[in-house]
Amino acid sequence: MPDSTIVSPIDAFRASAERYPARPALEVGGVTLTYSALERRAGSLARALRVEDTKGPLVAFLAYRSIEAYTAVLGILAAGKGYVPLNPNFPATRSATMLTLSGCRTLVLAEEGVSAFEAVCEHLSGGVRVLCFPGVDVGRLRAAHPRHAFLELEEGDHRIDEVVVDAIDRDATAYLLFTSGSTGVPKGVPVSHANVASYLDYVVPRYGFVPEDRFSQTFDMTFDLSVHDMFACWASGACLVAIPHASVMAPAKVIRDLRLTVWFSVPSVVMFMQRLRTLKAGGFPALRVSLFCGEPLLEDWADAWQGAAPNSIVENVYGPTEATIAISHYRWNPERAYNHCVNGIVPIGTIFPTQRGIVVEPDGVAVAPGTPGELWLGGAQVTSGYLGDPERTARQFVRHAANPGTWYRTGDLVVQDERGDLQYLGRVDQQVQIRGHRVELQEVDAAVRRAAGDASAISVAWPPGIGRADAVYAFLCAPPQTDTSAILARCADVLPSYMVPKAIFLVDRLPVNANGKIDRAALTRTLGELLNHA
Repeated sequence: MPDSTIVSPIDAFRASAERYPARPALEVGGVTLTYSALERRAGSLARALRVEDTKGPLVAFLAYRSIEAYTAVLGILAAGKGYVPLNPNFPATRSATMLTLSGCRTLVLAEEGVSAFEAVCEHLSGGVRVLCFPGVDVGRLRAAHPRHAFLELEEGDHRIDEVVVDAIDRDATAYLLFTSGSTGVPKGVPVSHANVASYLDYVVPRYGFVPEDRFSQTFDMTFDLSVHDMFACWASGACLVAIPHASVMAPAKVIRDLRLTVWFSVPSVVMFMQRLRTLKAGGFPALRVSLFCGEPLLEDWADAWQGAAPNSIVENVYGPTEATIAISHYRWNPERAYNHCVNGIVPIGTIFPTQRGIVVEPDGVAVAPGTPGELWLGGAQVTSGYLGDPERTARQFVRHAANPGTWYRTGDLVVQDERGDLQYLGRVDQQVQIRGHRVELQEVDAAVRRAAGDASAISVAWPPGIGRADAVYAFLCAPPQTDTSAILARCADVLPSYMVPKAIFLVDRLPVNANGKIDRAALTRTLGELLNHA
């Protein structure tokens, strides 16, 4: 990118397509597209969206890390719309809820999303306009689902500049993602072009990305870390390499075979590689940037990765969706980092110098360094709130008496150490990280209760105390003859796999504390005893 400030993610891509038309931009399943080829695919989709006069500011797409999925992201943005990614592997009811809450009346459909779309159709009250990539049997879909309008996307050859004539509204939504909601309904977080541009303006020069880089793409596109993969890469004229799904948690071979130079994943990837004995010292000499985010990074994992990638910087980055991808960082240095870790967890470090953060007491009063408190975030990366939910927005996006501007209450408990680094201590509420995904335990509770016919249910993350979990377990007040397998199956119909309880334990009552509230700590102790005796 030139030295000028990035205006929007699509403008970052367009600038690279103009400067590096013949360089590789995307590699999926052994197929490589140049910037010119990818731009023309995206331009053709954008033209179709413009010709169809798509209503509303947002367009959804149902695809999974395919060439069509990336084309959809760029084409929707080039058409002046914000994109809403839907995962074909999510339960149909969840995707239908997301589609309904987003207000999208247009959906871009790839071949790998057809069966998921047909399942989603059963849960939609109204019709949608569906733009189908080549490979989708449009005739069959028209006959099977007459409520919806199906249009075939033709292979075109249109540059984005031929389609986009309007200046990008930096305050408009670039993408809408859904995070777990405490009421059992996902929360929609609209992220603006300005939010993303502020992030890219900082990270692209910080890591010195160059056109010769080859970026990993390990994240599902409903996970905001995928935005870093795509647009930090394309803003730099580099090549985005989609990692095969089967290799995401055991990527040693593909890192070498695909000649990756930039790696970004959740930290638990390191744990799985260690278990498989594939994380070898010096195994990834070509890596020069390694980033981890989405859950706490353990010091042993950071050290093991640094040993495998001796020529790479290793950074722990942190940030909620509401603050756009990541907003703090800590660079691992094996000679001193062990002395900086608390509870074996790598610090989340310092807030980006272009953004703001304060640590406060429950009443909002700032605490002194060394005193634990909740982390509040401010700055140009902080989003505007939750889609269609002014009450929750008012609770989470607040004012601070001594610091101007809007602040996002993260719910994360941190402490600033004597070096100025923020140490992550856990959650102030019942939100946890499971396999890199942010989960509200209350949403799991609600799903189990509904699946069990409104019986009392409480979920517990395991293992406890380190800020991340491998799985969720549930306790249910129900008779001993209750069919827990059937309840789990019903949960799988409405929850992503990482949120479905690994097991349900039947109890005759749930423990309460002195205030009459359900005592999750007591249930955690009970769960430990049950698992130890299993």
